[in-house]
Amino acid sequence: MTTFIVNSAGRFFTPDSEYAAALGKSGVLAEADKREGDKATPLGAYRLRRVLYRADRVEKPETGLPVRALRNDDGWCDAPDDPAYNRPVCLPYPASCEALTREDELYDIVVILAHNDAPPVPGLGSAIFLHCAKPGYPPTLGCVALARADLEAVLKRAQPGDLLEIRR
Repeated sequence: MTTFIVNSAGRFFTPDSEYAAALGKSGVLAEADKREGDKATPLGAYRLRRVLYRADRVEKPETGLPVRALRNDDGWCDAPDDPAYNRPVCLPYPASCEALTREDELYDIVVILAHNDAPPVPGLGSAIFLHCAKPGYPPTLGCVALARADLEAVLKRAQPGDLLEIRR
């Protein structure tokens, strides 16, 4: 099992490499203090669950993790009062949710992390992913983001059971 580490200074470490990373606009905070919409990245260690990718834009990532191409109706519920909170949904969906097929390139490759998912606690944060960064690494809304080439390199090493640890 590999533990990938990202620190609050925006450095992402694998056993043999280091990359720049973007984190939440509000910085990092303890997982117990994470709240929906706070724009913070939660501290803690999270399993890499699976990979979704835009087949119309990128090749299928090489990885040991489960991989699936995104569909146009893929969404992720961020409504704390909805039974599907912090779960994938099909669009259109009646509650607040995020479309995973974005116009920008951030979700060309997206790794679903095991944050607040067993089972989800309403309001403690949703859609905390590892995804592609914007040029210049501006802050995210709570996710961890890497340059696409760096994310692809990380995924080549990733296997079921691997963790992403977010540290101060």
